[in-house]
Amino acid sequence: MSLTSKSSRLNISKVFSILILVGVLCLPSAESRNVKVLKIKTSIEYPAISCRKHSAVLTEFGGVGDGKTLNTKAFKSAIANLSQYASDGGAQLIVPPGKWLTGSFNLTSHFTLFLHKGAVLLASQNEEDFPLIDILPSYGREQNFTDGRYASLILGMNLTDVVITGNNGTIDGQGAPWWNKFAKGLLKATRPFLIEILHTTQLQITNITLTNSPSWHIHPIYCSNVVIQGLTILAPVKVPNTDGINPDSCINMRIEDVYIVSGDDCIAIKSGWDQYGIKYGMPTKQLVIRRLTCISPKSATIAIGSEMSGGIQDVRAEDITAFNTESAVRIKTAPGRGGYIKDIFVRRMTLKTMKYVFWVSGAYKTHVDDGYDPNALAEINNVNYMDVVAENVNITGSLSGFAKDPFTGFCISNATITLSETAKKLQWNCTDVQGVSNNVTPKPCDLLPQKDTRCSFPEEKLPIETIRMNTCSVKWF
Repeated sequence: MSLTSKSSRLNISKVFSILILVGVLCLPSAESRNVKVLKIKTSIEYPAISCRKHSAVLTEFGGVGDGKTLNTKAFKSAIANLSQYASDGGAQLIVPPGKWLTGSFNLTSHFTLFLHKGAVLLASQNEEDFPLIDILPSYGREQNFTDGRYASLILGMNLTDVVITGNNGTIDGQGAPWWNKFAKGLLKATRPFLIEILHTTQLQITNITLTNSPSWHIHPIYCSNVVIQGLTILAPVKVPNTDGINPDSCINMRIEDVYIVSGDDCIAIKSGWDQYGIKYGMPTKQLVIRRLTCISPKSATIAIGSEMSGGIQDVRAEDITAFNTESAVRIKTAPGRGGYIKDIFVRRMTLKTMKYVFWVSGAYKTHVDDGYDPNALAEINNVNYMDVVAENVNITGSLSGFAKDPFTGFCISNATITLSETAKKLQWNCTDVQGVSNNVTPKPCDLLPQKDTRCSFPEEKLPIETIRMNTCSVKWF
C-alpha cells in the first residue's frame, strides 16, 4: 500500500474521531435535563455587634423588587416569621438587589436587616402606608399638628440587639410629596422619618445610604449603646427639617465616618422639648462624633439643641469637616427649655465657606405649645473648642446667653479663621457669656479674654468606644 493511501486513511480516521467527540459534547438537551446545575455560592462579610444563626431572603415572603409592587406585607411577614428565632441565635433578613417599594414596618429584637448593594428600599408616597402613632412623651403634641405624627418608614420600639446594615444598599424616602404638603401647610401630623428606633439597647446602623427623607433621616430616641458608622445621607439643601442624624435622649453612642448633605442640621443632638422634656428628664450623654463631613448651607454641622430640656452632657466631637455650611458646632436654647448643656468638647475642625464658626444662642424661641415656663432657663457650662482652621468666613463668633443666667466656661484655643471678601466688620458679638481664649484669630471679644491655656478634651475612652464588632456574613446564591 502506498504511503499516500495510508495517510488518507489516517486523516479520515482523525476526522471521524473528531466528529464522534463533537457529537458527544453536543448531545440533545433532553439527555442533559437530569444534570443538576449548581449556582455559584458567595459569602459577603460585614461587621456587626451580633451575628445571626438564621437567615432568610425577602423574596421568600412574596417580596417583588420591581419598584411598583408594595412590599409592606412581605416585610411584616418576614420579620414576624424571623422573630421566632430571637432566643435561638437571632435572624437576618436579606434584601437582594432590586427596588422594593414599601410602607412603614417594625423591626424585632436580635435581628439584622441587610441591604445588598443594588437594593433600594423605596418609601411609599401614599400617606395611608404610614399609620399615625403616639406622640413622643418628651415632646408633646405640636400645636400645628393636631393629628400627632406619622410612623417612620423603619420603626422599632422596646428592642434589644438590632442591626440595620448592608454593603451600601439604599433607603430612599421619596420625600418630595411630603415636602410640598408641608410647605403649603396641608399636613395635620408631623412627617415620617426614615428610621426611628425607641427604647432600644444595642443598636447598629452602618454601611448604607439614606436619601430624600420626608423629615429627619435617623432618629434614635431613649436608646443606649448605639453605633452609627459608614453612612452617606443625602437630601436637597433647600428642604427644611431633613436632618441627617438626631441622637435624642440617648446614652453611650458613637457616630463615625459619615458624609451628610442636608437642608438642615447634619447632626442635631436633642433631649426633649420644654416642659415635656423637663418632666421626662432623660438626657443625651456620652456621645462621640468622629470623622463627620457635612454640607448644609442653611444650618449647622452639629447642632446642640434647641430641644435639650432633658439635658445634654459629655459630647466629644473631633475631626470634623464642613463645606458651604452655615455654622460649625452650634448651641441653641431658649427661655422655657430648662435642662443643661455642659461638658462639650470639640477639636480638629476644618471649615470652608461658612457664615459662622462659633455660634451660641439663648434666643431660639420656638415652643411646642404655650404651656412652658419662661423662667426655666438652661445651664450652659464647660464648652471647649480647640484646633480649628476655617476659610472664607463671614462671622467668626456670635455668643449670646441669658442676662439673668450667663453661659459660662467657654474656652477657645488654637483657632485660625480667614475671612471672606464679604465678611462683616464686627467679627465677634458676645453678650452674657464668660470664658477664655488663647491663640485665636481674629481676636475674640472682651468676654473671652486671652489666657495662656489650652482647652480640654477627655482622653479616657467612653464605654461605647470599647465595643468590638464581630465578623458576620450573608450568603448569596
